[in-house]
Amino acid sequence: MLTLKGEIGYPSALTAQGWGFQDVLFKGRELVLERELGSYVMENVLFKISFPAEFHAQTAVECALKLHPEVRGRIDEIGRIEIETQEAGCRIIDKTGPLDNYADRDHCIQYMVAFPLIFGELTADSYSDQSAADPRIDALREKMTVAENPRFTEEYFDAEKRAIGNSLQVFFADGSSTGKVSIDFPVGHRRRREEGIPLLEEKFERAVRGAFGARQADAIVESMNAKAELRETGVHDFCSLWAL
Repeated sequence: MLTLKGEIGYPSALTAQGWGFQDVLFKGRELVLERELGSYVMENVLFKISFPAEFHAQTAVECALKLHPEVRGRIDEIGRIEIETQEAGCRIIDKTGPLDNYADRDHCIQYMVAFPLIFGELTADSYSDQSAADPRIDALREKMTVAENPRFTEEYFDAEKRAIGNSLQVFFADGSSTGKVSIDFPVGHRRRREEGIPLLEEKFERAVRGAFGARQADAIVESMNAKAELRETGVHDFCSLWAL
């Protein structure tokens, strides 16, 4: 707001010798923007809609759900499972060995693939100690390989795509296999807005109705759906809708 009203700020914040941003963090090199300042960040917001899973595995979970009907009756016959992901996925969520808690499990791509393959879902409860005690989960994890797919990595860093691709294929002991399922963009990605926004709105309403009484929840949901009126609502009036 200060900038919009004409405040010039501190013109030397970047360039001051010794203490400016460029000297301190860029070793004297000039700061160069990748693109003009605009609305890129807002347009590319990632919404975590479908699964409570670390984002690099969102599409891997979706692949697993697509394969669940094909493998659910043959879990004990699985010989190996091949996962392809981005370099970041390999580095951040490729995790073997014991998993001690919720955070360990939702940062393990093998766990996040095994659970929906077996159960056909991945929810917050899927990471509980009770859920993780099912021996089939770790048995499947031991049969998984995780490898980088160079295309997934390239398109992950592509500013026009910002893909978060994963692929999954299941091989059975008798030599048969599923098809290879690949998904490049999670539901919360800007390229799936038409599909994702209705799901995001449903998730919002479920959360509101789970936290507030019926009358208050109705008021909150109605206010969010009345976009024109919402723009004219004072901040204090809007905040009062959420008071417990």
